[in-house]
Amino acid sequence: MVWLAQNLIYFYKHESCGKCTPCREGADWMHRVLVKILNGEGRPRDLDLLLSIANNIGGKTLCPFGDAEIAPVVSTLQHFREEYEHYVREGRSMVPRAAWMPETVVSAHAH
Repeated sequence: MVWLAQNLIYFYKHESCGKCTPCREGADWMHRVLVKILNGEGRPRDLDLLLSIANNIGGKTLCPFGDAEIAPVVSTLQHFREEYEHYVREGRSMVPRAAWMPETVVSAHAH
């Protein structure tokens, strides 16, 4: 779920029009924190930081895009927090990579 949130935030970061500071800067900041967690460099306080960033985006943008971009982080932290905590504690996913990324996708990303 951490990888999923990072992947979706990357999409939102890329698709943001950039007019709203909370949306533009918040998506980039959340993306950097998620990448840090995925690289095994996360800290327990990063989880609260992600929620804090999301709280500073939701309802504070010119369009509903900001509300949509926080959904992956907020919902995965709410429902799968133990996966985030495991990543922070162990520096890796608690789910084997083959279970969440099929071999065809892995080989496509390797190029």
